[in-house]
Amino acid sequence: MLSLFRETNVACSQLVTKQYSTSFSMGILAFDKDLRNHIYAIYGFVRYADEIVDTFFDFDQEVLFNEFKEDTYKAIERNISLNPILDAFQAVVHQFNIDKALIEAFLNSMAMDLHHVDYQSDNYKEYIYGSAEVVGLMCLKVFCQNNNQQYADLKDSARSLGAAFQKVNFLRDIKDDYITRGRTYFPEVNLGNDFDIHTKRAIEKDIQKDFDEAYVGIIKLPKNSRDGVLLAYRFYLNLFNKIRKTEPKDILEKRIRVSNLKKILLATGTIVNQKLSISLF
Repeated sequence: MLSLFRETNVACSQLVTKQYSTSFSMGILAFDKDLRNHIYAIYGFVRYADEIVDTFFDFDQEVLFNEFKEDTYKAIERNISLNPILDAFQAVVHQFNIDKALIEAFLNSMAMDLHHVDYQSDNYKEYIYGSAEVVGLMCLKVFCQNNNQQYADLKDSARSLGAAFQKVNFLRDIKDDYITRGRTYFPEVNLGNDFDIHTKRAIEKDIQKDFDEAYVGIIKLPKNSRDGVLLAYRFYLNLFNKIRKTEPKDILEKRIRVSNLKKILLATGTIVNQKLSISLF
Protein backbone atom coordinates (compact mmCIF):
# COMPACT_ATOMS: atom_id res chain seq x y z
CA MET A 1 0.00 0.00 0.00
CA LEU A 2 3.03 2.28 -0.23
CA SER A 3 1.77 3.56 -3.58
CA LEU A 4 -1.49 4.69 -1.96
CA PHE A 5 0.51 6.45 0.77
CA ARG A 6 2.58 8.30 -1.86
CA GLU A 7 -0.47 9.22 -3.95
CA THR A 8 -2.23 10.61 -0.89
CA ASN A 9 0.80 12.72 0.01
CA VAL A 10 1.02 14.19 -3.48
CA ALA A 11 -2.70 14.96 -3.30
CA CYS A 12 -1.99 16.96 -0.14
CA SER A 13 0.62 19.02 -2.01
CA GLN A 14 -1.86 19.56 -4.83
CA LEU A 15 -4.47 20.78 -2.35
CA VAL A 16 -1.97 23.21 -0.78
CA THR A 17 -1.11 24.61 -4.22
CA LYS A 18 -4.73 25.11 -5.21
CA GLN A 19 -5.66 26.69 -1.87
CA TYR A 20 -2.77 29.15 -1.85
CA SER A 21 -2.23 30.15 -5.47
CA THR A 22 -4.66 30.33 -8.38
CA SER A 23 -1.83 31.55 -10.63
CA PHE A 24 0.46 28.58 -10.06
CA SER A 25 -2.47 26.14 -10.05
CA MET A 26 -3.49 27.31 -13.53
CA GLY A 27 0.11 27.26 -14.71
CA ILE A 28 0.64 23.69 -13.51
CA LEU A 29 -2.47 22.54 -15.39
CA ALA A 30 -0.73 23.65 -18.59
CA PHE A 31 2.11 21.17 -17.96
CA ASP A 32 1.99 17.63 -19.29
CA LYS A 33 0.27 15.35 -16.79
CA ASP A 34 3.45 13.47 -15.93
CA LEU A 35 5.06 16.69 -14.62
CA ARG A 36 2.24 18.14 -12.54
CA ASN A 37 2.59 16.11 -9.37
CA HIS A 38 6.31 16.87 -9.15
CA ILE A 39 5.69 20.62 -9.31
CA TYR A 40 2.84 20.35 -6.79
CA ALA A 41 5.31 18.65 -4.45
CA ILE A 42 7.89 21.43 -4.82
CA TYR A 43 5.28 24.16 -4.36
CA GLY A 44 3.82 22.47 -1.28
CA PHE A 45 7.25 22.33 0.33
CA VAL A 46 8.19 25.96 -0.30
CA ARG A 47 4.69 27.15 0.61
CA TYR A 48 4.76 25.49 4.03
CA ALA A 49 8.21 26.85 4.87
CA ASP A 50 7.13 30.33 3.81
CA GLU A 51 3.92 30.04 5.81
CA ILE A 52 5.84 29.37 9.03
CA VAL A 53 7.88 32.58 8.77
CA ASP A 54 5.14 34.77 7.29
CA THR A 55 2.04 33.82 9.26
CA PHE A 56 2.52 31.98 12.55
CA PHE A 57 3.17 35.07 14.67
CA ASP A 58 1.25 33.67 17.68
CA PHE A 59 3.61 30.70 17.90
CA ASP A 60 7.33 30.24 18.37
CA GLN A 61 8.20 30.53 14.70
CA GLU A 62 11.88 29.77 15.14
CA VAL A 63 11.15 26.48 16.91
CA LEU A 64 8.58 25.50 14.28
CA PHE A 65 10.90 26.41 11.43
CA ASN A 66 13.89 24.54 12.87
CA GLU A 67 11.72 21.45 13.33
CA PHE A 68 10.50 21.74 9.73
CA LYS A 69 14.08 22.11 8.51
CA GLU A 70 15.26 19.09 10.52
CA ASP A 71 12.30 17.04 9.31
CA THR A 72 13.10 18.00 5.71
CA TYR A 73 16.62 16.61 5.94
CA LYS A 74 15.40 13.49 7.73
CA ALA A 75 12.81 12.89 4.99
CA ILE A 76 15.47 13.14 2.30
CA GLU A 77 17.88 10.90 4.20
CA ARG A 78 15.26 8.25 4.95
CA ASN A 79 13.37 8.47 1.62
CA ILE A 80 10.12 8.75 3.58
CA SER A 81 8.25 11.04 5.98
CA LEU A 82 4.97 10.91 7.85
CA ASN A 83 4.61 14.59 6.97
CA PRO A 84 2.78 14.28 3.61
CA ILE A 85 4.25 17.50 2.20
CA LEU A 86 7.81 16.47 3.03
CA ASP A 87 7.30 12.93 1.78
CA ALA A 88 6.08 14.18 -1.60
CA PHE A 89 9.01 16.62 -1.78
CA GLN A 90 11.72 14.10 -0.90
CA ALA A 91 10.49 11.79 -3.64
CA VAL A 92 11.03 14.55 -6.21
CA VAL A 93 14.45 15.38 -4.74
CA HIS A 94 15.60 11.81 -5.29
CA GLN A 95 13.97 11.23 -8.67
CA PHE A 96 15.45 14.37 -10.24
CA ASN A 97 18.70 14.63 -8.28
CA ILE A 98 17.91 18.04 -6.81
CA ASP A 99 21.10 19.35 -5.26
CA LYS A 100 21.03 19.63 -1.47
CA ALA A 101 22.71 23.04 -1.84
CA LEU A 102 19.54 24.38 -3.47
CA ILE A 103 17.45 23.19 -0.54
CA GLU A 104 19.90 24.66 1.97
CA ALA A 105 19.90 28.02 0.20
CA PHE A 106 16.09 28.09 0.25
CA LEU A 107 15.85 27.24 3.94
CA ASN A 108 18.56 29.78 4.80
CA SER A 109 16.59 32.55 3.09
CA MET A 110 13.42 31.51 4.91
CA ALA A 111 15.34 31.68 8.19
CA MET A 112 16.34 35.26 7.35
CA ASP A 113 12.65 36.17 7.48
CA LEU A 114 12.50 35.14 11.13
CA HIS A 115 14.44 38.30 11.94
CA HIS A 116 13.89 41.87 10.86
CA VAL A 117 16.79 42.03 8.46
CA ASP A 118 17.85 45.39 7.05
CA TYR A 119 18.57 44.29 3.49
CA GLN A 120 21.56 45.74 1.71
CA SER A 121 22.84 44.81 -1.72
CA ASP A 122 24.68 41.63 -0.71
CA ASN A 123 22.12 40.01 1.57
CA TYR A 124 19.29 41.15 -0.73
CA LYS A 125 20.87 39.14 -3.56
CA GLU A 126 21.43 36.22 -1.18
CA TYR A 127 17.79 36.33 -0.11
CA ILE A 128 16.48 36.52 -3.69
CA TYR A 129 18.66 33.60 -4.71
CA GLY A 130 17.56 31.38 -1.84
CA SER A 131 13.90 32.33 -1.68
CA ALA A 132 13.12 32.36 -5.39
CA GLU A 133 15.90 31.57 -7.84
CA VAL A 134 16.58 28.13 -6.38
CA VAL A 135 12.86 27.31 -6.58
CA GLY A 136 13.10 27.98 -10.31
CA LEU A 137 16.14 25.70 -10.45
CA MET A 138 14.32 22.91 -8.59
CA CYS A 139 11.48 23.10 -11.10
CA LEU A 140 13.98 23.21 -13.98
CA LYS A 141 15.44 19.94 -12.71
CA VAL A 142 12.01 18.39 -13.22
CA PHE A 143 11.49 19.99 -16.63
CA CYS A 144 14.86 18.77 -17.92
CA GLN A 145 14.24 15.18 -16.76
CA ASN A 146 17.88 14.68 -15.65
CA ASN A 147 19.28 16.12 -18.90
CA ASN A 148 22.29 17.87 -17.34
CA GLN A 149 23.34 19.78 -20.45
CA GLN A 150 19.86 21.19 -20.95
CA TYR A 151 19.73 22.18 -17.29
CA ALA A 152 23.08 23.98 -17.58
CA ASP A 153 21.92 25.84 -20.69
CA LEU A 154 18.68 27.07 -19.08
CA LYS A 155 19.59 27.64 -15.43
CA ASP A 156 20.44 31.34 -15.77
CA SER A 157 17.04 32.07 -17.29
CA ALA A 158 15.33 29.99 -14.59
CA ARG A 159 17.06 32.08 -11.94
CA SER A 160 15.98 35.28 -13.66
CA LEU A 161 12.37 34.13 -13.76
CA GLY A 162 12.39 33.27 -10.06
CA ALA A 163 13.94 36.65 -9.28
CA ALA A 164 11.34 38.49 -11.38
CA PHE A 165 8.48 36.71 -9.62
CA GLN A 166 9.90 37.43 -6.17
CA LYS A 167 10.58 41.11 -6.84
CA VAL A 168 7.06 41.58 -8.21
CA ASN A 169 5.79 39.93 -5.02
CA PHE A 170 7.86 42.41 -3.00
CA LEU A 171 6.24 45.34 -4.80
CA ARG A 172 2.76 43.85 -4.55
CA ASP A 173 3.12 43.04 -0.85
CA ILE A 174 5.15 46.07 0.15
CA LYS A 175 2.41 47.40 2.45
CA ASP A 176 1.94 44.14 4.40
CA ASP A 177 5.66 43.40 4.57
CA TYR A 178 6.45 46.85 5.93
CA ILE A 179 3.54 47.40 8.31
CA THR A 180 2.65 43.86 9.44
CA ARG A 181 6.00 42.08 9.29
CA GLY A 182 8.47 44.95 9.70
CA ARG A 183 10.38 44.03 6.54
CA THR A 184 11.78 46.16 3.78
CA TYR A 185 13.40 44.01 1.11
CA PHE A 186 14.59 46.60 -1.40
CA PRO A 187 18.07 47.84 -0.42
CA GLU A 188 18.47 51.41 0.78
CA VAL A 189 14.76 52.20 0.42
CA ASN A 190 13.12 53.94 3.37
CA LEU A 191 9.41 53.49 2.76
CA GLY A 192 8.62 56.42 4.99
CA ASN A 193 10.62 58.86 2.90
CA ASP A 194 12.29 57.38 -0.17
CA PHE A 195 9.61 55.42 -2.03
CA ASP A 196 8.86 57.95 -4.73
CA ILE A 197 8.33 57.60 -8.47
CA HIS A 198 12.08 57.62 -9.21
CA THR A 199 12.80 54.83 -6.72
CA LYS A 200 9.85 52.83 -8.03
CA ARG A 201 11.03 53.19 -11.63
CA ALA A 202 14.55 52.05 -10.74
CA ILE A 203 13.11 48.91 -9.10
CA GLU A 204 10.86 48.31 -12.12
CA LYS A 205 13.79 48.64 -14.53
CA ASP A 206 15.62 45.90 -12.63
CA ILE A 207 12.55 43.65 -12.70
CA GLN A 208 12.02 44.17 -16.43
CA LYS A 209 15.61 43.05 -17.02
CA ASP A 210 14.85 39.82 -15.14
CA PHE A 211 11.70 39.23 -17.20
CA ASP A 212 13.61 39.79 -20.46
CA GLU A 213 16.37 37.37 -19.48
CA ALA A 214 13.83 34.79 -18.32
CA TYR A 215 11.92 34.80 -21.61
CA VAL A 216 15.05 33.80 -23.52
CA GLY A 217 15.07 30.52 -21.63
CA ILE A 218 11.32 29.94 -21.48
CA ILE A 219 11.01 29.58 -25.25
CA LYS A 220 13.78 26.95 -25.15
CA LEU A 221 12.09 24.78 -22.52
CA PRO A 222 10.89 21.29 -23.44
CA LYS A 223 7.38 21.32 -24.89
CA ASN A 224 5.95 19.42 -21.91
CA SER A 225 6.68 22.36 -19.58
CA ARG A 226 6.92 25.42 -21.83
CA ASP A 227 3.22 26.34 -21.84
CA GLY A 228 2.92 26.20 -18.07
CA VAL A 229 6.00 28.35 -17.44
CA LEU A 230 4.95 30.79 -20.16
CA LEU A 231 1.54 31.10 -18.54
CA ALA A 232 3.02 31.84 -15.11
CA TYR A 233 5.33 34.36 -16.81
CA ARG A 234 2.34 36.11 -18.39
CA PHE A 235 0.40 36.14 -15.12
CA TYR A 236 3.26 37.90 -13.37
CA LEU A 237 4.05 40.20 -16.29
CA ASN A 238 0.41 41.31 -16.29
CA LEU A 239 0.57 41.98 -12.55
CA PHE A 240 3.86 43.82 -13.00
CA ASN A 241 2.42 46.06 -15.72
CA LYS A 242 -0.54 46.84 -13.46
CA ILE A 243 1.85 47.81 -10.66
CA ARG A 244 3.83 50.02 -13.06
CA LYS A 245 0.69 52.05 -13.71
CA THR A 246 0.06 52.51 -9.99
CA GLU A 247 1.37 55.52 -8.06
CA PRO A 248 3.89 54.81 -5.25
CA LYS A 249 1.52 56.14 -2.58
CA ASP A 250 -1.24 53.79 -3.78
CA ILE A 251 1.06 50.76 -3.61
CA LEU A 252 1.73 51.62 0.03
CA GLU A 253 -2.00 51.68 0.72
CA LYS A 254 -3.39 48.66 -1.16
CA ARG A 255 -2.39 45.30 -2.59
CA ILE A 256 -2.49 45.18 -6.38
CA ARG A 257 -4.17 42.08 -7.83
CA VAL A 258 -5.04 40.47 -11.14
CA SER A 259 -8.62 39.19 -11.19
CA ASN A 260 -9.35 35.50 -11.67
CA LEU A 261 -11.27 36.37 -14.84
CA LYS A 262 -8.17 38.06 -16.25
CA LYS A 263 -6.10 35.00 -15.33
CA ILE A 264 -8.55 32.73 -17.13
CA LEU A 265 -8.39 34.93 -20.23
CA LEU A 266 -4.59 34.91 -20.12
CA ALA A 267 -4.58 31.14 -19.71
CA THR A 268 -6.95 30.66 -22.63
CA GLY A 269 -4.96 33.02 -24.84
CA THR A 270 -1.65 31.36 -23.99
CA ILE A 271 -2.90 27.85 -24.76
CA VAL A 272 -4.60 28.92 -28.01
CA ASN A 273 -1.54 30.86 -29.20
CA GLN A 274 0.75 27.93 -28.49
CA LYS A 275 -1.51 25.49 -30.35
CA LEU A 276 -1.69 27.85 -33.34
CA SER A 277 2.09 28.24 -33.37
CA ILE A 278 2.57 24.49 -33.32
CA SER A 279 0.02 23.90 -36.13
CA LEU A 280 1.47 26.68 -38.30
CA PHE A 281 4.98 25.34 -37.75
